Amino acid sequence: MRAVELRSDTMTRPTPAMRKAMAEAEVGDDVFGEDPTVNRLEMLAAERLGKEAALFVSSGTMANLVSQMSHCGRGDEMLLGSLAHSFYYEQGGSAAVASIHPRTVPNQPDGKLALDELEAAIRADNIHFPRTRLIALENTHNLCGGAPLESAYIRDVAAIARRHGIRLHIDGARLFNAAVALGVPARQLVADADSVSFCLSKGLAAPVGSVVCGSREFIQTARRARKVLGGGMRQAGVLAAAGIVALNEMIDRLAEDHANARRLAEGLAGISGLELDPGRYATNIVYFDVIQQGLIAAELVTRLQQKGVRVLAAGPRTLRAVTHYEVTAPDIEYALSVMAKAMR
Repeated sequence: MRAVELRSDTMTRPTPAMRKAMAEAEVGDDVFGEDPTVNRLEMLAAERLGKEAALFVSSGTMANLVSQMSHCGRGDEMLLGSLAHSFYYEQGGSAAVASIHPRTVPNQPDGKLALDELEAAIRADNIHFPRTRLIALENTHNLCGGAPLESAYIRDVAAIARRHGIRLHIDGARLFNAAVALGVPARQLVADADSVSFCLSKGLAAPVGSVVCGSREFIQTARRARKVLGGGMRQAGVLAAAGIVALNEMIDRLAEDHANARRLAEGLAGISGLELDPGRYATNIVYFDVIQQGLIAAELVTRLQQKGVRVLAAGPRTLRAVTHYEVTAPDIEYALSVMAKAMR
């Protein structure tokens, strides 16, 4: 049976070039700073994003948490979107592990936080309040349909942060999708941020890992945070080697994933019983709703899986499909034909 995997871009498998690089990777003990391949990856990532230094970590969740811990102390507050991944899907780690108080500001449909609402949420200096230390943005924004945030908006948020003496972190799990969609270098999107994290194991197709970038002082603090979270990975060059290939070979082709996602959104919009606005999807994530009477998302997922098409139920009537390098244009056409039959 033909298989089309659309549940997530985390389902990607390493490319042949990655497997070769992993097999041949020169390694050492990264906790001692002696893994040459990890060091190469960190230098490459910092250079690509215009930051002084970088840190290789095991996951996007760890990347966000070590960044939060490096900017905030116990009892401090961070501001983030009400639909932010680190608020919704990271098990409340900022509070549970780091004792950082999350305060949410409503996300707009395009993933942005209204600037006036964001600034109004910053606490005054008062012993009754936690101290606001950090603003966190997400780019692209997963729950807002993979929406990319433009550099002008990020610059405006950074200006608010500077006025109040607080820091700006960008959860850039899919940062390079945003850069490709907007047609700008990734470093331009994070030029005004104090720190940024990005995922190697989503659209860039590496098997494991994320990278945190920032100043040398910040990264030294983040390295301590990584250690206390159990993130010292020793001979991690085997994994970092795939990350180097990802940064060198997998960024420009993200445009193909975006084109496939647009075609998918347009096709879904033409299927009776489904609802979405195809014009809102600029990257590789497509959300759509089941509006057919008597049908729920979980049932549609089952029908599609029986024909080899896998999508994710994101709510009682909402589904998510994500394109990546192992999904081709013919796969999209097959998925649409299966979807149309399933809805009949």
